[in-house]
Amino acid sequence: MDLTDTATDQQETFPSLDPDRYAAKGQAHRFHAMLKPSGAQCNLDCTYCFYLHKEGLLHQPKAPRMSDAVLEQHVRQYIEAQDGDEVVFSWQGGEPTLMGLDFFKKVVALQKRYAKPGQRIENDLQTNGVLLDEEWCRFLKDHNFLVGLSIDGPEHLHDLYRVNKAGRPSFQKVLAAAKRLKAYEVPFSALCVVNNANAEHPLEVYRFLRDEIQPRLIQFIPGMEKKDFFQTAPQHWDPNLLPRENAPAAQPGKSWSVVADWSVSPKQWGRFLNTIWDEWQERDFGKVFVDQFENILSMLLGRGSQQCVTSRICGKAVAVEHNGDVYSCDHFVYPEFKIGNILEQHEGNLAFGEKQMRFGFDKSKDLPKKCQQCRYLQLCWGHCPKDRFLKTSDGEAGLHYLCHGLQDFYGHVIKSCNDLVAR
Repeated sequence: MDLTDTATDQQETFPSLDPDRYAAKGQAHRFHAMLKPSGAQCNLDCTYCFYLHKEGLLHQPKAPRMSDAVLEQHVRQYIEAQDGDEVVFSWQGGEPTLMGLDFFKKVVALQKRYAKPGQRIENDLQTNGVLLDEEWCRFLKDHNFLVGLSIDGPEHLHDLYRVNKAGRPSFQKVLAAAKRLKAYEVPFSALCVVNNANAEHPLEVYRFLRDEIQPRLIQFIPGMEKKDFFQTAPQHWDPNLLPRENAPAAQPGKSWSVVADWSVSPKQWGRFLNTIWDEWQERDFGKVFVDQFENILSMLLGRGSQQCVTSRICGKAVAVEHNGDVYSCDHFVYPEFKIGNILEQHEGNLAFGEKQMRFGFDKSKDLPKKCQQCRYLQLCWGHCPKDRFLKTSDGEAGLHYLCHGLQDFYGHVIKSCNDLVAR
């Protein structure tokens, strides 16, 4: 694709990198950005979606679209600010395929233009799969895209919450997308949101994904949100109104619960992971890749966390909206966590700026005493701050909603590994 007509004199017209921030010798500068080129717009209407409400919250236009100018600035700045031999572009939404193939052809052309010598550019695309026809699959294969396909298990479980705007099920279209991706040999992972329904069927969900979908990687994401998430930013709730960890209001399913009804409960989350872990360890170790299992084994072996939620600090994964606005994280896309706009400030300066650094280090700075004294602290670090909306039994705010389930999982894995070594 010829982009000559859209070329601009970026160094004069748009923000440039602050050389002082990148002057330290031997210091690596790498960060990750989650791109939202179509904003919060989606062709599905999943009950548990944490992003659809951003259309109203951020006053987005009816059909938000990333302009060529914003796209070019992101590609240029994102590559320019990083000195690694690999730069990973992640495209999400909403639903990013709503942008159409021509948009992603521009993406590839711009990446070739701005890539540094010897630098490898990678792309991943998170999608519901509804629009993935053969033309899409050919493009994804030709340009080495890694695809994340959202699927919540077999049909009767997937279709409970993953429906279109008319309330109709989406499973058959997602299944067809998985078959096309395999036919075109496009590498893809399966992203399964674990909610109050499919959490009750761990082996059915796991075996379906493993045997029928056969993705390169299985990602289990706990589906949970505080009931007022559509209007109240994380960490901006009234701590006096937070329930204690063992209170009925700390469980989903009641009108007075602090958490949305469809949320997985802590007990369900721990049982779900433990049940699958047992089968995985017995049958699939080294053959099937499950992100939580790879992550905890990496930490137990002293090789560090592979996920931001279990790292001591976070903040190196920003979100970039369709208009160039940058937020501290894609789960913190609220006005309170906007750190700038790439048409006004260089993306690298925003990602490594003081505000974002404070956001990252605050993750482990103010943990309640229960966390600080927990035997699993270095496997968890309080997990994601987005979900710390409970009080401890002592009344101290800042406890993660899934704490009890996470403890069950960590203890189960450690015991099973010790038992395996003792055999």
